[in-house]
Amino acid sequence: MKYEKSTLKEITNIKTGKLDSNAAVANGMYPFFTCDPVTLRIDKWAYDTEAVLLAGNNASGNYTAKYYKGRFNAYQRTYIIESIDREILDVRYLSYAMNKELRLLKTMSAGSTTKFLKIGMLHDLQISLPDISIQRKIASTLGSYDDLIDNNKKQIKLLEEAAQRLYKEWFIDLRFPGYEGMEIVDGVPSGWKKTVLNEVFSFERGKSYASKELSDSEGVVLVNLKNIQAWGGYKREAEKRFIGKYKESQTVEFGDIVMAVTDMTQERRLVGHVALVPDLGEKATYSMDLIKLIPSKGINSFFLYSSLRYSGIAENISKHANGTNVLHLKPDSIMGLEYIIPSAELMDLFGSMVETICKKVEVLQSQMILLSNARDRLLPKLMSGEIEV
Repeated sequence: MKYEKSTLKEITNIKTGKLDSNAAVANGMYPFFTCDPVTLRIDKWAYDTEAVLLAGNNASGNYTAKYYKGRFNAYQRTYIIESIDREILDVRYLSYAMNKELRLLKTMSAGSTTKFLKIGMLHDLQISLPDISIQRKIASTLGSYDDLIDNNKKQIKLLEEAAQRLYKEWFIDLRFPGYEGMEIVDGVPSGWKKTVLNEVFSFERGKSYASKELSDSEGVVLVNLKNIQAWGGYKREAEKRFIGKYKESQTVEFGDIVMAVTDMTQERRLVGHVALVPDLGEKATYSMDLIKLIPSKGINSFFLYSSLRYSGIAENISKHANGTNVLHLKPDSIMGLEYIIPSAELMDLFGSMVETICKKVEVLQSQMILLSNARDRLLPKLMSGEIEV
């Protein structure tokens, strides 16, 4: 069955947000849609509606139409697309219809370095427009996959919050197992040690590369800056592939810690923040925008990761980055920063608990990838009418 088509100008209302991207805050109450592929957070909302959110610019031209219903805020170059009549156009269906056309959006966008989507391009964009009952069935079918993905995201968030709360309770509030009656020596519990980062880890800089050394299908997996989420954590499926040469020391595997030493924004959302490399299923290297942290003897890697992510030291590290348009961190400049090492027994106990949490997160993330791939295979067939609902 072939469906009629309509332009977005005929069936939608399109406006943009009003905020700068630096309005984002860590752990804000509401979603903040920007040109970042990862939805950020903010404490103030400006819109309470059902809409599709589309970044107006993107360095690579890879656009994503995100569906959201509720209170949110938006960056000034993010398009907020609403249905003029929801009995003619279902908003969630619109998000899937637009995602089907994203490759066309990439070819239409202007700009040599950063790609821009102009309002006229969106107005002229055509999407399939079957009867509203069919739209809702398509949205429900595809939405079932996204609902499962969202549920996994919520579980991941709860697991990561559990790790953060545990770290705070044990190492900031000092309510760790056996804390009662523990003697405080030189400002830290007995058996703990004040030192500097240079004694805690060494580092290896990632591989520099040229665009001609990247491939869509060949070579080794390349973990890069886009794999680092704002304020820490790993973003799956942002890896590239590298066909050049690299040193054996420039490889990463599950449990390795990488730190961003470059930031394309001035909000310091990435530089100094860390991510734990997941099980990528194959050998991987990493880019020069990252350093791999190599824990010193006796330092539990899962404790090290948690301390760098949850203690606030990442924000202190980020202050050492310099640059006008792009921030750069010289790793040697932070190695004298103070660091506190707990007792070996406590560190290993905490590390084993966090490792268990990380493995649970790994399973959930793998499920999300399978669900996303299944949805993406089904989407064009439903939109074209090849498969009827």
